[in-house]
Amino acid sequence: MKHVIRCTLLTIFCCILSVSTVFAQEGEKTKDTSAIVLATFGTTFPSALPGILHIRERMQKRFPGTEVKIAFTSNMIRKIWHKRQHDEAFKKANPSVPQDIFFVKGPMATVADLQDEGVSTILVQPGHITLGEEYLDLVSYINGLDSIHTIQEKNQPFLKLVISRPALGTMGHKHPYVDDIDEVAKALAGDVQRAKEAGAALLYMGHGNEYFPSSGAYLQLVDVMNTLYPETKTYIATVEGFPNLENIIRQMKKDNITKVLLKPLMDVAGDHAHNDMAGDKPDSMKSILIKNGFLVTTIMQGMGEEDGFADVFVDHLAQTASDYGITLK
Repeated sequence: MKHVIRCTLLTIFCCILSVSTVFAQEGEKTKDTSAIVLATFGTTFPSALPGILHIRERMQKRFPGTEVKIAFTSNMIRKIWHKRQHDEAFKKANPSVPQDIFFVKGPMATVADLQDEGVSTILVQPGHITLGEEYLDLVSYINGLDSIHTIQEKNQPFLKLVISRPALGTMGHKHPYVDDIDEVAKALAGDVQRAKEAGAALLYMGHGNEYFPSSGAYLQLVDVMNTLYPETKTYIATVEGFPNLENIIRQMKKDNITKVLLKPLMDVAGDHAHNDMAGDKPDSMKSILIKNGFLVTTIMQGMGEEDGFADVFVDHLAQTASDYGITLK
């Protein structure tokens, strides 16, 4: 009888040990889980979404074993997509829109969802072009979440929560911003070739900012472009701040430019591209350029749709992961 009891107890103990081992393994699995958040301003234009989706595709191609979530920083844009969840006519007219875009969240909510799912290592890759207001706000959000410190270490919400840098780089000596500007300039070789074949100058529309001095990166990019591709003149005019279109028109006239290829220097060809750049109203860049005697060809394509430019973000992401000892699968 005692032998039977001993055997029964031993069997129960082995089962408990086996279950404990499974739970321990599950815990380890949670600790080792990483995810990527691609955080962009967003767009309401379905035709512009490929500029964001293609960046995600390039990330997934480089790291097929790591989940990539999209987050939109714009409250207004998220609300519009949420309303479209129940708009069957819109969905029918735009079948290519991925389901997750209709439920897109902001960066903080996206990070919180991943943490709630047990993901403890999260890398946030901004889709911003320059170190400007929107990028620094995003840095503030992520640093705020990462500053959470629990009484017991085991209750820490994140093992690692880090943010990468925008396309044209940021401050610091680890990754000199001049190298990032060079990488972007090389990624734009296809645009230069198109402008050269058209016998035109290349004019980009950047976003810019009236309240933040982010213009330096644009001006340095132009300088690198004109050094790297001296046969085709490159210019950047911003929607907000300096250099505006008036500044650039004066310069182009001095350079005897008569024909321009106009393209957004943004991930997407969304609202700014359709209205501020290529709109038919008299205050659009295209209209002002035509009024000033220039022959204008517009390219309605976001930079994120091109492999080379999308890979700038992927490269930044890979470097940030390496910096923090994170393995992306």
